[in-house]
Amino acid sequence: MCFNDSCCPPARIFQESICGNFNGPTIGEVDETVFTAPAGAYFEGTFEIFNSAASVTTVTGTVNSSIAPVITTIGPVPPGNTIGQTVKNPTSFVIQMPVGISGTYRINLYKRVLA
Repeated sequence: MCFNDSCCPPARIFQESICGNFNGPTIGEVDETVFTAPAGAYFEGTFEIFNSAASVTTVTGTVNSSIAPVITTIGPVPPGNTIGQTVKNPTSFVIQMPVGISGTYRINLYKRVLA
């Protein structure tokens, strides 16, 4: 058995980044899921929404987690602004898109990988 780092190296932190664009619908409001993962796949994530200055209203995001708080809201994000949140054990990210908005999102995810 090994009880020190000389024969059992510590876990490494692996980072994944996901970026994308979004555009609101022509009618109504759409909930767009831009990320999903099984519970425990990531120990932390940062989630950002940029709402274009050309947007006519705010945009909001929701991050779900496998631990409390189970739901974290990002926004409402006014036109021309960015808002982000860090969430423990994220499982999904949904952007609520009303008519007349566009922008980008960025997700940085972190997981422990045993060497």
